[in-house]
Amino acid sequence: MTVDVLIIGGGPAGLKSASLLESLGYKVVLIEKESAVGGHIKNWDRLFPDSIDAKEVLDTLIKNVSQSTIKTDKSVKFISKQKNSIYNTQLNSGETILSSALLLTTGFSLFPAQKKEEYGYGVYDGVITNADLESFFKKESKIEIENPSKIGFVHCVGSRDEKAGNKQCSKVCCITAVKQAIELKEMFPNAQIFCFYMDLRMFGRGYEDIYLKAQTEFGVRFIRGRVSEVAGSSNNKVTVKLEDTLASKPMTITLDLLVLMSGMIANKSNDNMLESLSIKMGDDGFVNIESPITDIGKTNIQGVFAAGSILGPKTLPEVIGESASVAFAIDKYLKKNKK
Repeated sequence: MTVDVLIIGGGPAGLKSASLLESLGYKVVLIEKESAVGGHIKNWDRLFPDSIDAKEVLDTLIKNVSQSTIKTDKSVKFISKQKNSIYNTQLNSGETILSSALLLTTGFSLFPAQKKEEYGYGVYDGVITNADLESFFKKESKIEIENPSKIGFVHCVGSRDEKAGNKQCSKVCCITAVKQAIELKEMFPNAQIFCFYMDLRMFGRGYEDIYLKAQTEFGVRFIRGRVSEVAGSSNNKVTVKLEDTLASKPMTITLDLLVLMSGMIANKSNDNMLESLSIKMGDDGFVNIESPITDIGKTNIQGVFAAGSILGPKTLPEVIGESASVAFAIDKYLKKNKK
């Protein structure tokens, strides 16, 4: 099969780019390693800052891809560049796709919370992750909790953590914790909810308003301090030890549920593909681009572009906007090469 653009990765970035490229008249194939497109948002219930239904957003992105070929359960076996600047991509199915350009939109991974052993994920039933909680909101999984009296959130799990090998801020964890805290408070209005944070980074429009709303309308308590230890307690509860750094005193609190805000990390399953293409990566494992200001999406390899959170932690609106820009950059590249 010969196409103009092969998009590798069927999350929001890949879908948005595909819809724009096909509207510009290009023949596009999008491949996705999972059985359904959507990336991480297909596992999410509501999206910040306005609690928009994630399924509605995803359905719109998918609906807008009407001309492109989408292949699921497909992954890259190897990629080679031919002399005429055509990329030869062989899939795990044995199929070969020739393309004039490649767009990498394979996204991020969530930090595996079990690596932070002190938090007890996978050991205590009362410790879950932000992704687990969204699955609960979607009614796709069950959490054994009834009429909880106290619920806690731990920010920056695996982010801004040199010991974990991730110095970057995940950008979305603070606002996601606030969104989820409000949702739990709406479900369990009598519960006390605590957010344990290092620094709150409410940078987006409306984010500060949600943070203030969480405090004033829902009574969510924000405690600045790093959790040092989580231990099991009676009745499937967990005991959390930390230092309140603003009050300069240690705290011990027993919770019915502890939610770990696992951050974004580089998708290590990309490494073989990126290395085979000689794509430059940063020390954090995310892809580097040549000029993040003037040449959005251009990698160091001619004809290979990247968009979305393969380039680093981003909010969904940033992913969508960047993917549109990269689609136009690919259009410019293909037109130039045809001259």
